[in-house]
Amino acid sequence: MILSEQEILRRQKREQLMAMGINPYPPEEFPTNTSIRDILKHWEHNKFDFRDVSVAGRLMSFRIMGSASFAEIQDESARIQLYFRRDDLCPDEDKTLYNTVFKKLLDIGDIIGIQGFVFETQTGEISIHVQSFKLLSKSLRPLPVVKVDEQGNIHDGFTDPEQRFRQRYVDLIVNPDNREIFVKRAKIISTMRRMFDDRGWIEVETPILQPIHGGAAARPFKTHHNTLDMPLYMRIANELYLKRLIVGGFDGVYEFGKMFRNEGMDRTHNPEFTALEFYVAYKDYEWMMGITEEIFEKVAVAVHGNARFNFGETELNFAGPFARLSITEAIEKYTGVNVEIATEEELLSKCKEWGVETDASMGKAKLIDEIFGEKVEANLIQPTFIIDYPVEMSPLTKKHRSKEGLVERFELFVLGKEVANAYTELNDPLDQRERFEEQLKLAERGDEEAMAMDEDFLRALEYGMPPTSGIGIGIDRLTMMLTGNTSIQEVLFFPQMRPEKKVEMATVADYEEKGIPAVWVPALQKMGFITLESLKDANANKIFNDLGGMRKKLKIDEKMPAKEEVEKWVA
Repeated sequence: MILSEQEILRRQKREQLMAMGINPYPPEEFPTNTSIRDILKHWEHNKFDFRDVSVAGRLMSFRIMGSASFAEIQDESARIQLYFRRDDLCPDEDKTLYNTVFKKLLDIGDIIGIQGFVFETQTGEISIHVQSFKLLSKSLRPLPVVKVDEQGNIHDGFTDPEQRFRQRYVDLIVNPDNREIFVKRAKIISTMRRMFDDRGWIEVETPILQPIHGGAAARPFKTHHNTLDMPLYMRIANELYLKRLIVGGFDGVYEFGKMFRNEGMDRTHNPEFTALEFYVAYKDYEWMMGITEEIFEKVAVAVHGNARFNFGETELNFAGPFARLSITEAIEKYTGVNVEIATEEELLSKCKEWGVETDASMGKAKLIDEIFGEKVEANLIQPTFIIDYPVEMSPLTKKHRSKEGLVERFELFVLGKEVANAYTELNDPLDQRERFEEQLKLAERGDEEAMAMDEDFLRALEYGMPPTSGIGIGIDRLTMMLTGNTSIQEVLFFPQMRPEKKVEMATVADYEEKGIPAVWVPALQKMGFITLESLKDANANKIFNDLGGMRKKLKIDEKMPAKEEVEKWVA
């Protein structure tokens, strides 16, 4: 394990603290009585309330002086300045707590608890005068140093997405504004939950590991249960289980659940994602469009205080009613082609003309779906219901009450992306069996997303399911829209990533081959240059200067190389 100079130093400080009888990771509770946000928010009106405060958080900066020093601490809510005075912390002759522990053994990133009183500095900055402090957790890795100049420009920020998503814990520390994304995400979910609870619907949990994957057209993850010696699938949807509960007598059920689809990854797809699904008895898709408009308006108001809000330069309006177009109307509007009367061969020809990818497994409905995705979706910026799909595209949906060959289904699109999918649910068990059989035929043609036959679900329908409407809403995509993000990874705490590449440490021979004398290799490694790639395009002047200090520290009995020689090392 190669440690940087800072990491070595922090480990040494940890040992020093333990030698002094100070546990750098104490087990006992540290009681707090306020938050930094409350102090900053209420100080002006209730100064008396902050004569005795106890807060805890992470040290984010130091200004060490003589007998008095300043620092900044950050808790979950905000950041505030701390004032440390030696004689307040150490009223007796022993000044070790200030002179050694505070000034020499604490680092940026350490978590401390403090007690003191709030005051304003001469410049008007609200601060805490620290009367006692306690180390609660020693940080062994230095945080990225984010510098802000006088103009407010940020330098050396922790901004690389690859690093931020892999090390979300660091991102949340040094980029605290990013926490607001997840606060808003939680607000979206809690707003919906209150709506459903107020209507008397029950929140439920359904299996994640399922013997048959169903409820959506998607490719599943497959695993094996050793004890039962049977294959299981991670759910692609929870629809069929929620409908079983409607059969069982619940009039309204909902679930915020993780779904898993073994498909591609891009800016709007993660193999693990969160969806809300809810089902209500004695309703249809017309009713569902109305309540969907209500949901979207309420979450927008919860997050932004208004149903109108900006996504980049686009103003979105989540106040209903939303526009409605049938899928065939939408395709004809944006392509001029009437897919209702076109044959499968004609659609294949059009796909070839437009560069839409197809394969032999695709029937007419699948071709319509592909055309819609390629030629229409990007045009649907404001919330738009796309309704009345071909029956072949919707194997779980009731046939349209008045339009032959269609089903009562809608998808809601915003900013060119689907965020909701809803049906008047199919509750005829014989019709449902026929639809499953059609799906099996598609699977035989090679369609990996075709649904499997679910005999238990059919058995449940045979006991009788009341007329029902159901919907699935993508929580991740909805959060993206309400927080102004174009990447799904920004709204997931821990998005799926490719395996992190292991850094192969260069050998002494590797350095020598590049013309670097072996005697300087330990110094370069201590300075963080553990691969030849890390040396490439590095600042030769800085390496030369740092090399002088490292030469003394490591007691290298060798004449310093010329600056011109160091410049060759990084060329």
